[in-house]
Amino acid sequence: MLRLFVESAKINPPLIPPPRSCLSITFRGELQKKIRQVLWQEPIWSATLIWHLWNNPLENDSFLQIVLQDMNAIKRGRLIGLATVQLKPLVREPRKILFLKDLTLFNHAMNPTDCTVTLQVAHMTNQDIQKTVDEDSLGITTGEATRQKLMLPSPTTMHRAQSSKPQHFQVRVRVFEARQLLGNNIKPVVKVSIGGKQHQTRIKMGNNPFFDELFIQNFYEIPAEFFEEIILIKVVNSAVMRYKAEIGRFQTDIGFVYHSPGHILLRKWLGLCQPDKPDSGMKGYLKVTICALGVGDQAPVDQKLPYRDDTTIQVFKSTAVPISVAYLQFFIYCAEDLHLTTNQSVRPALEVELIGEKLKTFVQAPSDKPIWNQILTFRIQLPCLSSYIKFRVLDCTKKDCRYEIGTANLFLNQISSSGEEIEGVFPGFQPCFGPSFLVLHGGKKAPFRIREEGVVITNSVKNGLAYRGRVFLELVTKIKYHKDFWISDLSHEVTRIEKHQNRRKYGLCVIFLSCTMMPNFKDLIQFEVSIGHYGNKLDLNYKPLVSTTQYSPVIYDGNIYHYVPWYNTKPVVAVTSSWEDISFRTNCLNLLHFTRDRLKANLDTLKSMRNPQDPALLRQWEKLLKELVEDCKRPLPCMIDQPAATNLDRKRWQLRNHILKELAQKAKHAEPRDMVATVEGWLYHLNAVLPEPQISLPDVMIWLMAKEQRVAYAQVPAHSILFSPAGALYSGKFCGRIQTLLLQYPEGEGQKDILPAHLRVCMWFGNITDSKNLQLLHQGDMVVYAETYENQTKYKDAWGLQGLSRCPNFSDVMGNKALPKTDFQPPSGWHWKGNWIVEPQRRLLLDTDIHKSQVLEEVYENQVRNAKGAWVSAAIPNTDVNGQPMEARENVKCPKGWHFKKSWHVELNLAVDNEGWEYGVGIPPSGLPQVWSPVEKTYHSCRRRHWVRVRFRNHRELGGEQEALSFLQEHNLAKGEEDGWEYGTFGSKFLLNPQPQSQFRRRCWHRRLAPDTDNSGVAPIFLLEGSLAMDLKERLRKEEGGTSWRHVPEDTRPPDMPFIYYIFNKPHYYQLFCYIYKARNLTSNQLPTFQGPFIRVVFLNHSQCTQTLKSSAGPTWAQTLIFQHLLLYENPQDTKQSPPLVALELWQHDSRGKESLWGRSMWSPVVWLDLHDRTLPPMRWHPIVNELGSAEGEILASCELILETEYLREKQLPILSVPWRNGVYILPKSIQPMLKKMAIEILAWGLRNMKASSPQLLVEFGDESLRTEPISDFQTNPNFPESIYLLIVYMPTQEAYALPLVVKVVDIWLFGQRTVVGQANIDFLQPYFCDPWAQDYVPPQLPKLSVMKQEGFLGQLYKKFFFKSSTTKDAYEHEVDWWSKLFWAIGDEHKSPKYKYKDYHTLKVYDCELEAVPAFQGLQDFCETFKLYQEQPKLDSPVIGEFKGLFRIYPFPENPEAPKPPHQFVVWPEKENFPQLCLVRVYMVRAINLQPQDYNGLCDSYVILKLGKTELGNRDKYQPNTLDPIFGQMFEFTCNIPLEKDLEIQLFDFDLFSPDDKIGTTVIDLENRLLSGFGARCGLSKSYCQSGPFKWRDQLPPSYLLELHAKRKGLPPPLFNPEDDSIIYNEKIFKLMHFEPDPPTVPGLGPKKERLALYLLHTQGLVPEHVETRTLYSDSQPGIDQGKVQMWVDIFPKKVGPPGPRVDISPRKPKRYELRCIIWQTSHVDLVDSSLSGQKSSDIYVKGWLYGLEEDMQKTDIHYHSLAGEGNFNWRFIFTMDYLAAERVCIHSQKEYIWSLDPTSTKFPPRLIIQVWDNDIFSPDDFLGVLELDLSDMPFPARHAYQCSITVMNPDPKWPSFLQHKSFSLFKKKTVTGWWPCQVLDEGKWRLSGKVKMTLEILSEKEALIKPAGRGQSEPNQYPTLHPPLRAENTLLWLRLPVLNFCHALCKRYRYKIIAFVVILLIALLLFNFIYSAPHYLAMKWIKPDLRLYPPVKIVNIITPLNSSNANSSFLQTSNRNLTDHGLKLKRPNYSQNFQL
Repeated sequence: MLRLFVESAKINPPLIPPPRSCLSITFRGELQKKIRQVLWQEPIWSATLIWHLWNNPLENDSFLQIVLQDMNAIKRGRLIGLATVQLKPLVREPRKILFLKDLTLFNHAMNPTDCTVTLQVAHMTNQDIQKTVDEDSLGITTGEATRQKLMLPSPTTMHRAQSSKPQHFQVRVRVFEARQLLGNNIKPVVKVSIGGKQHQTRIKMGNNPFFDELFIQNFYEIPAEFFEEIILIKVVNSAVMRYKAEIGRFQTDIGFVYHSPGHILLRKWLGLCQPDKPDSGMKGYLKVTICALGVGDQAPVDQKLPYRDDTTIQVFKSTAVPISVAYLQFFIYCAEDLHLTTNQSVRPALEVELIGEKLKTFVQAPSDKPIWNQILTFRIQLPCLSSYIKFRVLDCTKKDCRYEIGTANLFLNQISSSGEEIEGVFPGFQPCFGPSFLVLHGGKKAPFRIREEGVVITNSVKNGLAYRGRVFLELVTKIKYHKDFWISDLSHEVTRIEKHQNRRKYGLCVIFLSCTMMPNFKDLIQFEVSIGHYGNKLDLNYKPLVSTTQYSPVIYDGNIYHYVPWYNTKPVVAVTSSWEDISFRTNCLNLLHFTRDRLKANLDTLKSMRNPQDPALLRQWEKLLKELVEDCKRPLPCMIDQPAATNLDRKRWQLRNHILKELAQKAKHAEPRDMVATVEGWLYHLNAVLPEPQISLPDVMIWLMAKEQRVAYAQVPAHSILFSPAGALYSGKFCGRIQTLLLQYPEGEGQKDILPAHLRVCMWFGNITDSKNLQLLHQGDMVVYAETYENQTKYKDAWGLQGLSRCPNFSDVMGNKALPKTDFQPPSGWHWKGNWIVEPQRRLLLDTDIHKSQVLEEVYENQVRNAKGAWVSAAIPNTDVNGQPMEARENVKCPKGWHFKKSWHVELNLAVDNEGWEYGVGIPPSGLPQVWSPVEKTYHSCRRRHWVRVRFRNHRELGGEQEALSFLQEHNLAKGEEDGWEYGTFGSKFLLNPQPQSQFRRRCWHRRLAPDTDNSGVAPIFLLEGSLAMDLKERLRKEEGGTSWRHVPEDTRPPDMPFIYYIFNKPHYYQLFCYIYKARNLTSNQLPTFQGPFIRVVFLNHSQCTQTLKSSAGPTWAQTLIFQHLLLYENPQDTKQSPPLVALELWQHDSRGKESLWGRSMWSPVVWLDLHDRTLPPMRWHPIVNELGSAEGEILASCELILETEYLREKQLPILSVPWRNGVYILPKSIQPMLKKMAIEILAWGLRNMKASSPQLLVEFGDESLRTEPISDFQTNPNFPESIYLLIVYMPTQEAYALPLVVKVVDIWLFGQRTVVGQANIDFLQPYFCDPWAQDYVPPQLPKLSVMKQEGFLGQLYKKFFFKSSTTKDAYEHEVDWWSKLFWAIGDEHKSPKYKYKDYHTLKVYDCELEAVPAFQGLQDFCETFKLYQEQPKLDSPVIGEFKGLFRIYPFPENPEAPKPPHQFVVWPEKENFPQLCLVRVYMVRAINLQPQDYNGLCDSYVILKLGKTELGNRDKYQPNTLDPIFGQMFEFTCNIPLEKDLEIQLFDFDLFSPDDKIGTTVIDLENRLLSGFGARCGLSKSYCQSGPFKWRDQLPPSYLLELHAKRKGLPPPLFNPEDDSIIYNEKIFKLMHFEPDPPTVPGLGPKKERLALYLLHTQGLVPEHVETRTLYSDSQPGIDQGKVQMWVDIFPKKVGPPGPRVDISPRKPKRYELRCIIWQTSHVDLVDSSLSGQKSSDIYVKGWLYGLEEDMQKTDIHYHSLAGEGNFNWRFIFTMDYLAAERVCIHSQKEYIWSLDPTSTKFPPRLIIQVWDNDIFSPDDFLGVLELDLSDMPFPARHAYQCSITVMNPDPKWPSFLQHKSFSLFKKKTVTGWWPCQVLDEGKWRLSGKVKMTLEILSEKEALIKPAGRGQSEPNQYPTLHPPLRAENTLLWLRLPVLNFCHALCKRYRYKIIAFVVILLIALLLFNFIYSAPHYLAMKWIKPDLRLYPPVKIVNIITPLNSSNANSSFLQTSNRNLTDHGLKLKRPNYSQNFQL
């Protein structure tokens, strides 16, 4: 697999407009991948691309083509640059990683540009991939549970996150439905962003849409980075503009999901909120399932309906929406030390980044100590989404701020607390910090390492290693903030913070004791110690300090490593610096570290005790509790009264106190149960409060330097070595103590698998006023020297200064700087002690071969051709291989202590002629040929031949270390050394004796310095700063006339510092004993064996190796390695307190025999200073870790270091008596495991899936072995002819010492050749131990797989019922089917009709493979399957076969006369039935959550089954466009088991043109199912039915099955008694009435005997009728779930009889229905239109559609001018739908696009949506209300409109259940009429907006044809007949409306005046009438005249006929009546006569 990690790019010059950068990578010309577009001039992708190589490995000409383009809309596709990466280095070194930093890009013309790209390329093998899945299984649950309690996300994740390599992950998000989305007439769509990858659902309509869509995103990332990826789910209204389209969102990180139970949020309701409106509440709810899976994780099976209502609802609130809003105010005061190494001035600005938002201070003038005094304010949410705050100090030019000076981070969980760390005690506190300094770092970064506490820092958080200054700032959190600006200035009155900047002078002293385990540095090396800028010799802004050691060479240690030969003279550095006093913080921190370290040490000891019966276990547990209580009760230094303490100091002090009290309380009451998990939980709580963010002291950096370059480093926290006058507990744990530092390379540098150095140092750091009596070690003297070198060259055979042009006369050791003796001056507090003396630096002259036992010496003899063509000696006759002159071989003398066994001879094993000559043509100026040839040509001008001899070391009394020490301690100069000259050249090794080629010599001058007597209470070494320095001006004046050797002017500071040494006069000798037993758990790379594993033990500069073993997965050495005469110079008490570490390295040989390091384990040995006090240290399991710090196995070993006394040293023997055997020391008897005689009984059944001719089995245990008989005819019968074997061995009694059981397969070829073709190692033997005398033990039995003859009643019954043809069907159609059984089993009873006999017909649905069910023991109860691997394993296919067998291990008597235990396996006569011909039926039910394969996020899946050479499946029967296909297919095979035993089930994705993609595969071992005693070949049905839909499908009846089961269990056959319906089984009587109290009425049940036998079979734990769920896996993503398939397999041996009937599992088909909806009328609808008169009205119409069928939307006519909200319609809607009643869903198939090949079937609930609208002509229609009804669960309507309210749809949960509105299913009720409420969203709340009266009727397709009806009021208008509604008359409405409007307007304006006018007019008329009639009335009243009556006038009516109307008559009658009422007596005339004509 080829992995490409693309980090970033730089585009220069900047492009306008800003580019949208897109990177395309092409591999092998066709595999093209693109990385997402980033809008920036310096895009950062941090993306990983994967190419699977499959069977096409990398070749020498393989390359990657990289193209960077601008995808901006303006200049789309513009080429920015391209590059080609050759992959040839990965072919030569497959494990190499190509780090391509700032790779130059080329333009179209292939000219280089200024644009670059940074990336990494790696070739990953299967071994590397599998390593990523390795994890420590200890304490996962405790760590995760503790992490979930913390408020803020930690930057660390435990266990899996500790892995440093990328791993395969998968995230699944399934969106079910949404509820109560706010908005009117919305069209929602869900947008899901998983780690930046965008997905979205289809657009739906309504406020409660249903989606049911699945999105899957795969990742290949480092776990720590994967957990920080974000999942963002947004619900958007697609019908409005984008800026206001978002309804709400939910956001979380993947780590939250992964650390949830089961790595899943299953069917959770997400609360949707808007981040910019945190107080607006929920905007709706979304139901989802989110799952995060790693390698090996199983996705839970969700078998519920997608839309099924939940009984319990838990709403998750988004992390993107704050619980509360806070404002973080950063008070940025100032900074210091902001200068780069180039000493250039900077224009600094501080940038603060939080959750993607950045704020920056103003740019300061060029200064390294800027003062900003600004406030930066961020608005955040609590809890905050981000886990850290990023600070960057930028160097800003006039254009931009591109250069980063330094960075720093503040983790929010360190500066705040939620209070949940402690159970209900501590209230927590808001984020706060300072005022304090924050240290900045930059430059090279540290490599990925897993720290001791499991902390993993991602690349986004990781800072550099170099110190880049400090920033002084303060952080305050405010809840309320009223200002509108986010950047403001501070007042210059900042005196309150000056108390935090008071400086003290500190001193740092480091003694270097040893430096070992180094690679071969060819150059001289030195160490530099710095704290901040102090001690950095490249920084010229500070005084020079003694911060570097003297240059030293590295010496070979005799094995593979090198070391620095310091011996008794240890270099010392002393660095002084100035910092503020923070001792009040460090005292508290160091005390907590002491508590944590002691708890962790006790925990490690507890973990190493793996035996629960170990008596020391309980003692260690009690010791742990006692020390923890003691440490927790120790009070922390109080912060309350500390004047310099900040608010954060006080808060964290309270938090830490509470934590300690809680831990002490828990430790008092702790029980010895789950000890490791309990203590890990305590340790996690303690680690959570341990970090101190306000440590303003930078770390101490120790750099290993070579060639003036920093190569490797060690980082030491300053507080860990800080001295405190308060006591040892408050000082750093390494203050004044020896510690071991493992140096490491910066990121992307150095050699792999090789440590840069293993350094032992003693460090002290503290206030110099506390250093008066500084004594770090118990013995030794500290001396200080000034040093200079006198240099001379040879000119005309004379030594002098003439010709000395490259270096000065007096210089440093490297010859770079001039150091005359006259320039040295003693520093203040020191004086000279003696004069300058010559003292050769023998360390630099030491023989680098001192530890070698033999050395190859070589000399080349050179000749040239003269003018005559003859060969003569060359001008330089003897040279080395490079042509440099050497001594003649006869003059080369043998050094002292060496000898030669053979004289010089010519090397002929090269490309030379028979005399050893090789020829060439000399090429000037060197005169050496570039190519040598073994054949002489006439044009050849020179030749040479190679003389060699081997020099062997004499047997020496002193070892190499003693010889080196004696050489270094030799002070008397030998002959030729009287002047102390050293001969050689700079850059090469110097020698004491002159050589012929020596042209340069030098000698070292030393002058000692002594401290003055009065040093004012300060250690003298801290007074050396700036020492020996002459005034700079005077030095420059002296050097004005300097010669050409001077370097560039900026490097003018002379290295004239003295050197400090710590000299030990008396060495101490020790002996180290390493007891190494075995290693285990070493198979994380899929390789089961190690090729030649051995252990290399490294201690200081000594190393030894164990013997090399053969291939083994659990190598056992049982060997002791002894190191004698080890030199240690420090005091033995110091050694006992801090001994050097012992490193045990596990090595193995690869296929080419090359050694490769697997991992190392390092720990301190037990030190014994007195042999009388010694006790044998017990062996413990120690972890083996790789170079990245992740565990790769364990090793059982122990070490002890014993001090040699003078008496013991004289013996020249090991101090301890250790047994010797076969040339090695073995383990002592006292530590050797106790052995016991045991018997290993072997059941060898057979071999499978192997390519062999005649294999046999070889079983090995230790030195014992056993061979089986070979399988002669392996191709036809792969079983062993004999199956049972016995092996007697001696086995360790303790589990920790158990040896592995090795099973090998040896293939016998022609001519007797034997080859091991496969092997398996069984390390854990505990499951195979048994008691051979157990009474209840039953040996494994073979199943009876043949029915030879049926006898008696059983035979007749069998023939009668089971040999019938299974193809006949019942004559009637059943109301239930097999799917009903499935839905009953998963709890979805509503998916099938109610069936009263369903309890008789149930099955079991397993959510895993049948083999994974614990009750069935993996179906390996008869024999287990052991995978076989090659003896020389290959990475691509390590598994080469399988061995089927079983083991039993039990004690065997030592006494031969004692009775032998019985055998555990028996010989079976049934073995002849194998191989067995079988009929196999595979029922494929459905698949779940398949991996998408198509561009639309779906796949077209189909099934292919392979069994042997048979393949079944139809590519054309694919299920289009679905991730949850329902197959409902049965496949039938005929196979020969075990020759065809592996059933391979493959799911493919159908593609029309390209090859079909494989989705995943699962494999079933049919042989295990056939042989298993659990009856897995055919599951037991719940009931025995002879007819009906659920027929008995097994070959045998239950009674016969029970008889076979009893025989297999070793029981007598059952006896049936038909009289009382009972069975005697296992000496017990079972009656049918116990199982059937009442006679069953189920139709089709079999006889009582069979039913009773079936009841008994169900009590035996056999496999029931079932459906298993198998996980699919793919080679492209090993270990990642690709989906699941539900299925089962039935196996029918043909010898038993014909198979049972087939089961019909065909998928259900939906039924077509017709929904008729009649809209009668509406009421109380909102009136939204206003006339000029102010009258409200609406033009109402109703539209409706079925959810998911929006294209069939229908609407009524318009009811115009409704004044009261009432509308009459009498309108019919008709909708057609395909409804699947069993699942309560509608199914709709439709092609998404015109070009779609197949329709996409979608399922959605049967939901009717009714909307009420107001019709407008010129403007969009107004939405008035909506009604959504689920037809399968809808509320009953109201009978009358006044009874209809909104509570019908949204019932109040406070009401009792009997008052709640009831619901019903329309599919059952068929028709319903009534009133339903419509609602509308108003100001964020739903309110009643109208009521609608409808009639809903559901008809089947057949009923709809019988009762046809038309839409609306069209024909056929029937059932019922709809008449046009009676509405108000609208004739001449256009004319009446203006008049009415005019009258209304007039009345509205002048109504009071008109009313007054009318009243006055009426009064005036009354007065006028009164005035007019008053005189007449008065006259009549006063005068009273007589009334005279005249006769009636005769009137002739010529118009009205005789029958005049009644009106006239009535008028006259009325008149007469009036007159009568006035009291006048009148005579009624007879008018009838007068009116006659």
